[in-house]
Amino acid sequence: MGGAFITRVQDQCRPGIFMDAHLLRTYGFVLVAALGYAVATIGMKLASGNWTLLAFGLLIFGFFAATQSEVILMREVDLGVLYLLIIAVETVVVLTYAWFIGEGLGPRDALGGLLVLSGLAVISH
Repeated sequence: MGGAFITRVQDQCRPGIFMDAHLLRTYGFVLVAALGYAVATIGMKLASGNWTLLAFGLLIFGFFAATQSEVILMREVDLGVLYLLIIAVETVVVLTYAWFIGEGLGPRDALGGLLVLSGLAVISH
């Protein structure tokens, strides 16, 4: 994900297996936060047509998962880096979902997603 992010996390860890487990845990929480936001976005999309128990459940579950993961991550990762990581992963997930449900990605959508990912690349080096 981000080179500076990896370096910062590595500096906080002891060498060996613990470091690998810590990085895996951190990336796992980033993924849970991004997927939580993506699930909440899917819930919003469903609710835009008709409020259902499923839409409400996806919203609550998604935001709860994202919030819990971010609280844990904010203890060890700088806020700016954290949000770019989460937004980059969430962008890929949500744009993939949009394509999957037939809301094709136009050139403008693809460019927007690419700019988010480019921003992550810029701050990580």
